[in-house]
Amino acid sequence: MNNFLIENYHTLLNEIQQVTEKSGRDLNSIKLVAVSKNFPSDNIKTLYEEGHKDFGENKAQELREKYEDLKNLDIVWHFIGRIQTNKIKYIVPIAEYIHSVWRMKEIEEIQKKAEEINKTQKVLLEINISGENSKAGLIPNEVEAFLQDATSFKNIKIIGLMTMAPYTEKVDVIRNVFRSLRELRDNLNKKYPSIKELSMGMTNDYKIAIEEGATLLRIGTRIFGNRYLPE
Repeated sequence: MNNFLIENYHTLLNEIQQVTEKSGRDLNSIKLVAVSKNFPSDNIKTLYEEGHKDFGENKAQELREKYEDLKNLDIVWHFIGRIQTNKIKYIVPIAEYIHSVWRMKEIEEIQKKAEEINKTQKVLLEINISGENSKAGLIPNEVEAFLQDATSFKNIKIIGLMTMAPYTEKVDVIRNVFRSLRELRDNLNKKYPSIKELSMGMTNDYKIAIEEGATLLRIGTRIFGNRYLPE
């Protein structure tokens, strides 16, 4: 299993480098978040020993368990899943980044916990660019009003936007979603300079995401293989 993981990881890094160079982008402007949900802590440790530090989890309980297992390692944890407000008190002390914020009650709870532990929590707003009913997130024309309220919370720093493209073979559809997120970021950045990051691109579409300006890639299956537990 270790060899499989290591081989997948380095193959992916090479592919990211190739696409980045082809797109005329700086490799240092892109961060790979290895999405380790439903995989054991040992797999995270294997990648950590290869030099990888950024890992993404989508459930608060699993994040806490893995943090406890690996707390002697200087891992940068990303919370990327749907947020249950009653679990925010577990996420904030561990996660450097929370990618999936889109409701004001989440902002309020994050502020409460971050203030309690004297932390500035980095947050990305989840945007439903594609307008699919199955997806969470703010719709684009709601974002500015949301930001006006959210930026008043002193223990929260909104550093970027996140989205998921539809699961489709149509490259132009995926590209349009990522491009729209980038354009939204560019417009917001004029007024809110801290909004720089674009969390977009997963196993099936990360190459398009890189071409369209992604700064945070959330990739799991391409590294770890198919999940063997129900999601």
